[in-house]
Amino acid sequence: MQAMILAAGLGTRLRPYSMQRPKPLFPVLNRPLLLRHLDQVRQAGGAPIVVNAHHLGEQIARLVHLEPDVVLQTEQEILGTGGGLRLALEYFGPDPILVVNGDIYHTIDLRWVMAEHRRAGGPVTLVLHDYPRFNQVEVAADLTIRSFGRQVADRGGQRLAFTGIQVVEPEIMRRLPARGFADIIACYEGLIQDQIPVRGLVARGHFWADIGTPADYLGLHGLLLGQQQHGAGQPSLLIEPTAIVATEVRMQDWVCVGAGARIGQGAELTRVVVWEGAIVESGARLDDAIVTT
Repeated sequence: MQAMILAAGLGTRLRPYSMQRPKPLFPVLNRPLLLRHLDQVRQAGGAPIVVNAHHLGEQIARLVHLEPDVVLQTEQEILGTGGGLRLALEYFGPDPILVVNGDIYHTIDLRWVMAEHRRAGGPVTLVLHDYPRFNQVEVAADLTIRSFGRQVADRGGQRLAFTGIQVVEPEIMRRLPARGFADIIACYEGLIQDQIPVRGLVARGHFWADIGTPADYLGLHGLLLGQQQHGAGQPSLLIEPTAIVATEVRMQDWVCVGAGARIGQGAELTRVVVWEGAIVESGARLDDAIVTT
């Protein structure tokens, strides 16, 4: 199985934090999100794994340069979801390609996704789920996709959300321009117009979140840390052993502190993510905050 992780986005909605590191390198529970994606793709049998990079691409390069199964595709300009895929075609053989957005956190079984794609036999499979905030994909009763976007007529179908996980046959990628920006959804709309089926696969019973905004990023930590078992009224804390926490520090609700971070005396933190190496000054009062280096 071949795979690609899309990691070249600008992360504009996550500014100013995304000016320091690209979205796929944001730590989730003190580990870069991209490393989790690599683990999941490998567990599903993915190799080679292409990772594209543009914004702060040198940081992604440093992370993956010792990964023998990863091919880094550095893009000098933003190519979009379609353009990045088309450029990566040279690294792939004739097998279907698993594609995962680098800014999502999920527990979807990627082996199941690949098996269902092969069973259906179509050129494209988009993994969908019911997520009202993003339900913009119209599907028919047989789960073929009719359209993308909210502004469509009600034809008795169902609206679902794209998870950011898809499987694409290489011949579909060849329909994209060989160079420059391209939108993969526009390509799929062309397939639908040509009556070539674009199939949806509905995932259920999983956990999924994206980190598109600071609130989303903090909310993900709240959900994940909230799953831990604690006594009544006790905060959910994840503090790396190399972090230094001074005396009289008060932490409430949940707090995540990365390696080598320093929390000054008398600081109060509520729903805070402190990145590795970051410093919280003595006496600081932080609520719903991301502390960076």
